[in-house]
Amino acid sequence: MASRQMKIAAKDAAEKSPEANHVLSQRRPPELGRYLLQVDRQTKGSYMTSNAAQSAALVIKTGHPIVQVSVYDAVDNTNTIVEAPAAPAA
Repeated sequence: MASRQMKIAAKDAAEKSPEANHVLSQRRPPELGRYLLQVDRQTKGSYMTSNAAQSAALVIKTGHPIVQVSVYDAVDNTNTIVEAPAAPAA
């Protein structure tokens, strides 16, 4: 049986630099805020203040009451679960 030769494309200097790999990567950039909004344990956004994160979490929780919505404090390493507001008694 005849052997096959595989050709490997040569990488130029631009592809070897770490900056080029970062631009082509599909990974998300690191979160910048202290408070992370998590929906079903997946980070959806970051906020600088707790009030901003809590209000965004409340909007999601009222629209989708089944999912678990929480705010994670990256500095204190605490996780606060957001509950849906109680329906008014009629």
